Amino acid sequence: MQITSDIFGQHDGKDINRYTITNAAGNYIQVSELGATWTNFVVNDHPLIGHFDKLSDYEQTATCLGKSIGRVAGRITKAKATIDGKEYHFDANENGNLLHGGPNGFANLVWHAEPATSEHNASVTFSRNIASSEDDFPGDLDVRITYTFTDDNDVTINFSAASTATTLFNPTCHIYWNLTEGQKNLDDQLLQINSSRRLDLASDKVPTGKFTKLAGTGYDFSKTRDVPSALADIKSENDKNEIDDIYEVKPSTTEPIAILSDKSSKRHVAIYSERNGLVVYTANLFDSSKPFNAVATEAQTLPDAINHDGFGDITLHPGDLKSYSIKYHYYEE
Repeated sequence: MQITSDIFGQHDGKDINRYTITNAAGNYIQVSELGATWTNFVVNDHPLIGHFDKLSDYEQTATCLGKSIGRVAGRITKAKATIDGKEYHFDANENGNLLHGGPNGFANLVWHAEPATSEHNASVTFSRNIASSEDDFPGDLDVRITYTFTDDNDVTINFSAASTATTLFNPTCHIYWNLTEGQKNLDDQLLQINSSRRLDLASDKVPTGKFTKLAGTGYDFSKTRDVPSALADIKSENDKNEIDDIYEVKPSTTEPIAILSDKSSKRHVAIYSERNGLVVYTANLFDSSKPFNAVATEAQTLPDAINHDGFGDITLHPGDLKSYSIKYHYYEE
């Protein structure tokens, strides 16, 4: 395993380093100090994720492409939450709600990087102390985000944090996939999700607290199906032109919560998560007027969990260390 680095560009007058982790087969991932961002994943010379070649594009994009999201992924209704009996009001940044940690979330920060290598895997750990005054959440947060790549073409992202006061912690990586040759559309993109229901969402995309069953609908990926046919069914059933939905999944480190595939090349990526939610989002990363060319998968605890009983516990208490991992396994068959 090998790690190299280069200067990806400048942000606020400072050099931003990009790290390349290469395994024995010559496959590699790249990660950047700005936003602790996953910027590339290449196997057998084929890119698997949506990416930009310039740092400036990552600064300007509204897609959160490949960035680390936190302290809390997804939306918090009306940008408020009750934590240890006290109501907190956050800086709303979308329709009166808090989205992806707010305007000073993980994705907008520059992180300190530490590379480490061993015989069959290598990693880059991004670390940062985030003061409560910096991002508007209670408690000063010590965070570590570690990307590990192996000779087996596994990518694992581990998020860990400790706080000086009870706070919220539900991070993810906002990664976008396209396993097909050229990554121009989703015509050959297949998806399977280990889920039987999704969250019911209000018009502003915050959860209502209710669930909707998937069986017999365009949203049902319990069996592998191609994304275009699902989008066609969703359009017919709901008059919606996208997937931007939250699936309840069974947390597992041994059974994938979802599998992306390309029916032409037989490329697959299996996703494993220790948490109960998966946001799936279709997008065109370069031109929203054109057909979708990427599928985002955001593994996390169900969004807005602090405001809904039964969604999961995302509180982090002082003296505790919370750690979450998401694993992506590439294979061909």
